[in-house]
Amino acid sequence: MMLYPAMNKLTGFIPNRYMLVNVVARRARQIAEAAEAEGEHLDEKPVTMAIYEVAGGKLDASAMDLTIEEPQDNL
Repeated sequence: MMLYPAMNKLTGFIPNRYMLVNVVARRARQIAEAAEAEGEHLDEKPVTMAIYEVAGGKLDASAMDLTIEEPQDNL
């Protein structure tokens, strides 16, 4: 199966594949969590929706907080 939109279009908005995976995964989680909280059924998978957002220029790496949160100790 091929990726649509093409990778070269996506890397026009996100500079490299590693960062693209991180941005798409983070956004897909946001979409899925919002849909679950609202009890909404999604017609497409959250990852597909996030990829289309990148391809449409609606999402780029500067719009995402890519920092890793440290786990909190509850001692």
